[in-house]
Amino acid sequence: MVRVWGARARSSRDRLISMRALKAAGLAAGATIGGCSAILTYGSVSKSSQLFGPSVYRGPGFRRSIALTFDDGPSESTPRLLEYLDKEGVTATFFQCGMNVRRLPRIAGEVAASGHQIGNHTHTHSSLLFQSRSFMEHEFESAQDAIYSATGVLPILLRPPYGLRWPGIRYVQHKLALLGVMWTVIGNDWRWTPDRIAARVITRATQGGIACLHDGRGIQAKPDISSTLAAVKTIVPVLRDLDYSFETVNDILR
Repeated sequence: MVRVWGARARSSRDRLISMRALKAAGLAAGATIGGCSAILTYGSVSKSSQLFGPSVYRGPGFRRSIALTFDDGPSESTPRLLEYLDKEGVTATFFQCGMNVRRLPRIAGEVAASGHQIGNHTHTHSSLLFQSRSFMEHEFESAQDAIYSATGVLPILLRPPYGLRWPGIRYVQHKLALLGVMWTVIGNDWRWTPDRIAARVITRATQGGIACLHDGRGIQAKPDISSTLAAVKTIVPVLRDLDYSFETVNDILR
């Protein structure tokens, strides 16, 4: 009887050890998965992350200047924005979508002719999350071709749609010699009122900062960007009164 109970005790102990080992292995695997997920999240969304490719979100701040940037264009309303910027003597940076450039090549050319810098914002404004390297390569190469054909300018900057990056973009950046550009402040101008947009950009302005606004809405034709236009007409004079000047991204990085 002693031997039987001893065998049963050893068997129960062995099962308990096995269960603890499995639990520990599960916890370790969960921690590993969680760690990988945290790394991917940081690399994808953090404006300061260099994990997936070289990127900037501000300049060194040696001068009291700020870079206004506009994503998703060109659109049918971009000329109205250009007219205002020209009147105020403001140079900006436009991250353009290839499909919009193909649709509106003359307006894309006007952006370049007005002295503004042009960057690459992919061809179709698709999120890069979970996409393959070949997908990203096609998106940025197609946009490069469209922009160069319409403007004669070959961009040296890119901004991923929604600011989201993914493994594989580093290869594309290296191949096309493109520097990633995030932002110091984003105006949320696709969903907020002009006053709220302007207040956000103005209160978060910093020396060497990069502000993200939009002169388009994805690849939508004839988008309503009236809130952006109204906000810019508040942002520019107020920041001027605060002794800010306006530069392109290329210049802000000096």
